[in-house]
Amino acid sequence: MKPAPFEYVAPTTVEEAVSSLSGCDGEAKLLAGGQSLMPLLNMRLARPDLVVDLGRVAALDYIRESDGRLAIGAMTSKRSVERSGLVASRQPLLHAATVLVAHPQIRNRGTVGGSMAQADPAAEYPAMAVALDAELRVVGPDGERSINAEDFFVTYLTTALQPAEVLTEIRVPVLAPGSGWAFTEVARRHGDFAMAGAAVTVTLDAGGHCADAKIVLFGVGPVPVRPRGAEQAVNGERPGEDLYRQAGRKASEEIDEPLSDVHASAEYRRHLAGVMVRRGLAEAVARAAAARGDA
Repeated sequence: MKPAPFEYVAPTTVEEAVSSLSGCDGEAKLLAGGQSLMPLLNMRLARPDLVVDLGRVAALDYIRESDGRLAIGAMTSKRSVERSGLVASRQPLLHAATVLVAHPQIRNRGTVGGSMAQADPAAEYPAMAVALDAELRVVGPDGERSINAEDFFVTYLTTALQPAEVLTEIRVPVLAPGSGWAFTEVARRHGDFAMAGAAVTVTLDAGGHCADAKIVLFGVGPVPVRPRGAEQAVNGERPGEDLYRQAGRKASEEIDEPLSDVHASAEYRRHLAGVMVRRGLAEAVARAAAARGDA
C-alpha cells in the first residue's frame, strides 16, 4: 500500500521544524523514528498535508545527566537508551521499560520522543514517564514550556502537545538511594504490546516500612493509570505477601473502565493489573531491601 500524497520537509533545527509546522495550512505530522507513523501513512489511516522529518535534527539525540536527572533528547533511539551504561546505572526502571519495547529492529529506529508523542496506552514509555514524574520539554511558536508526564498524556493517542509544538527532551530523576523498582507486564507474545502492566517504585524507611510507593498501570485504560488508593494502602506498612495482595486488589478496583478488545476482555485486564501490582511490589521491595543492605 502507498500513502496519500503529502508535502515533505527535513529541517536541521528545532526552530525550522516549528516554523514548518506553524506555516502549514492543513494537517502536519512529525516523523521521528517512523515505527508508528509509517504504517498509518501506508494504510492511509493518516493523511497529513505535510510531514516534517526530524531525522536530521542532530541536536535532539543525546543522553546526559544534569542536576540529579537524566536528560534524553527526543530523537534518541530506544537502542541507545538500552545500551547506555548511564541509564542502566542511574535509572534502571527506564532501562527495564526499554528492553521490553517490541524487538531490536524496532528499538533501532524507534525514538524516545516518538513513543511519548504517540501515547499508546499499552506502551511502556508513557507508564515509565508517569511513574518517574518525568518532565517533558516542548518548543513551539511561543517558546519553550515544560509539561509533567501525568499532564502530558490526555487520552487515547492524544497528548498535551499543541499542533505546532515539538517535543525536544524528556527528563527523568535518577534512582533515589535506598529505592526499589519493578516493571512487569503480560503480552500475548514477546514484543507485543502489553495486555496489562505495572511500573512500581518504593523505598523502605529506617524501620523497614514502605514509603513513597508509586504504582502506575498501563494497557488497561486510555492513559497510564495511577491507583492512589493502592499506593496509600502500601505506605507506612511493613512489606509482605498479604500487603502485596491487598494493594493488587485495590489497584484493580481503581481502574474505571478497563480496555476490552480481541486480545483481552476488560475483566481479564483488571485481573492482570492486580497480579502485576502484586508481583511488582514484591520485586521493588526486594530491590529496596538490597539497596539498604538488608539482603
